[in-house]
Amino acid sequence: MKEIYYFCRYFSTPHLCYMAYIITALLIISLFFIATERQTNINKAAVAVFACTLGWVIYICFGSDFVMSQHSAEYTSFLDGVKPNSTAVKVYIAKNVFLPYIGNAAEIVLFLLATMSIVNILFQNGCFDFLTLWIRTRNSRLLLWKLTAFAFFMSANLDNIATIVLMLNVTNAILVRTRDRMLFGSMVLLAVIFGGALTVIGDPTGLALWNKGAITASDYTLSMALPCLLAWAIPTLIVTFKMRQTVEIEQIRMPYRGNDTNLKIWHRLIMFLVGIGGLWFIPTFHDITKLPPFLGALCVLSLLWIVNELFNRKLHTNERMRRADIPQTMQYNAIQQILYIVGVVLALGVVTETGAMAWFSNELDILIGNVWGIGVITALISTVLDSFASCMTMVTLHDVSLTDPYYAVGGAYWKVLSFGTAMGGSILGIGSISGIVMMQMQGVTTKWYIKHITPMTLLAGIISFVVLCLQLTVF
Repeated sequence: MKEIYYFCRYFSTPHLCYMAYIITALLIISLFFIATERQTNINKAAVAVFACTLGWVIYICFGSDFVMSQHSAEYTSFLDGVKPNSTAVKVYIAKNVFLPYIGNAAEIVLFLLATMSIVNILFQNGCFDFLTLWIRTRNSRLLLWKLTAFAFFMSANLDNIATIVLMLNVTNAILVRTRDRMLFGSMVLLAVIFGGALTVIGDPTGLALWNKGAITASDYTLSMALPCLLAWAIPTLIVTFKMRQTVEIEQIRMPYRGNDTNLKIWHRLIMFLVGIGGLWFIPTFHDITKLPPFLGALCVLSLLWIVNELFNRKLHTNERMRRADIPQTMQYNAIQQILYIVGVVLALGVVTETGAMAWFSNELDILIGNVWGIGVITALISTVLDSFASCMTMVTLHDVSLTDPYYAVGGAYWKVLSFGTAMGGSILGIGSISGIVMMQMQGVTTKWYIKHITPMTLLAGIISFVVLCLQLTVF
């Protein structure tokens, strides 16, 4: 009861406190089910969407009290002399409280939709076919470095889900033995996770921080470069020394490209450069125009789309074009990730609007008192809870500050959170959607991953986290 008492001190009325307590409890229960998705077999996207819907329904049932507690001045201005009533408060909540959170979620989702569509167009036109030819080798160590290096590069520019599915398809097209696929797939996962953490467009957590205005693209990448490289390279180097010299590989089978596309190699190269090169330009587009990053991603998509139509115009005219099938894993997990992100953002939003996040932020600052400790806690949480949910929970505790350097634009707090969640998501492999996808596609069990991969990722994560903290402290 003591915890409830201290919690209730932050609210104007007792019943408001208990409603906030119920909404917060709903979030905690939903996070538990998200963390135990593999045990309960309940899809985390479904849990997140249900939690956010129920939370906002409860909130609006007591909307008048919550609005007067958190937005009294804004609500009074909104009424503009009109007598308060239930309809007015619901309209205010819908337009002035709920809608901004929809906007935050939409910015992330639209960006992901654009990048996923870019990957689909490139995939359909065989722009990644060269990967199997270039990477293929019987030298196991060289093969490992080629696979992980390209995965690291790709995930810095594309969505992690699309990258992991693409790279695992390439891996499985080359390797014969199941054990080799498990090991190489796990190492590709590490490259994808930390490659995504390298840039603001490589992972939903970095993208969310960028949209929030908490980080800038160039400063963020400079700060994360060395830690992310170490977190990827150290485990890869350890595995290299343990591997045998050669590995058994499949006989190469390139996809049939007779009726589905008439592109030549230089056509595909141009499309690849337009798609991937255009994504590099998005931070510059945002800096110049100050428009949301997703608009730059949509611009790149539209340009690539036009190039695709021009290169394939004869096939379109003759109605002979057969589109290559996109892997169902990529389609399903892309939709799941989008719904999951919407659910998490809205669920955290309703808890924030109750005032519970302000209470939790104050208590956490008193208990821990520094951003490094919070980063460690976030990493530990994200080992079992999805990294996006872990990061966004901590992100909602603070606004971007103009005075405190730790919470300012490009402050240590935001970078530590981002890297901490990436590190935590790699330790057990279940802390990210891409990790779960890898385990499903490669048949990797949590027990096998903990035995063969976790010790290396834990060592590399600790070293990389210390390096990041030293960088942020000294510079």
